[in-house]
Amino acid sequence: ADLSFEDRLGLMLDREADLRETRRYQTRLRQAKLRLQAAIEDIDFRTPRGLDKALVLRLADCQWITATQNLLIIGPTGAGKTWLACALGHQACRNNLSVLYLRLPRLIEDLALARADGRYPKLLRSLARVKLLILDDWGMAPLTAEARRDLLEIADDRHGIAATLITSQFPLDTWHELIGDPTLADAILDRIIHNAHRIQLKGE
Repeated sequence: ADLSFEDRLGLMLDREADLRETRRYQTRLRQAKLRLQAAIEDIDFRTPRGLDKALVLRLADCQWITATQNLLIIGPTGAGKTWLACALGHQACRNNLSVLYLRLPRLIEDLALARADGRYPKLLRSLARVKLLILDDWGMAPLTAEARRDLLEIADDRHGIAATLITSQFPLDTWHELIGDPTLADAILDRIIHNAHRIQLKGE
C-alpha cells in the first residue's frame, strides 16, 4: 500500500534528524583529535593484560563522564593504554559528549606558548569546557614550576565539573615524585585521584 502523506513526511523528518545527528557526531569526532581510530567493540578481552571486561563495559556507558569522575589507565609501553583511551573517547563522542585528546608533553608546550602570546586564558577556558579531556603520556616530560601550576589550574577548573582520563606508564605511587613540588603535587593529585576509576594493564 502507498504511504500516506503523514507517513512519508514522518520518514523524511526521521531521516533528516538521523543525518543531523550523524553530522554532529562527525564534528565531535573531528574536534576530539583522537590519536587512534579505536572502538569499544574491537577490544580483545582474550589477551591476558589485566583488562576487566565488566569494568570496561560499565565505563562504555559514559555515566562516569556525566558524573564528572576521572579514569586512570596505567601500564607499560605497548599495553594498549592510548588505544583504550581513544576507544572510550570515541564512545563518548557517540554519546553526544565533547572530547579532546592531548599528549601531556605537547599540552605543556602549548600552554607555555599561549602564555607568551596572550591566548592562555582562552586556552584554559576551552580545556575547562570539554566534557572528557584525555591526557596521554602523564609523567613523560619533566615539569617546570610553570607546568606544575598549569596542571593545577586544569585540575582545579575541571574538578567536580568535567571528567579527565589520564594514561601513564608510571605507577600511581610515583606520581607525587614526578610532579616534583610536594605542595602542588598534593593539590593536583587530590583533584585527580580521589574520584577516579583505575585500569591497571599488564604487558610486555
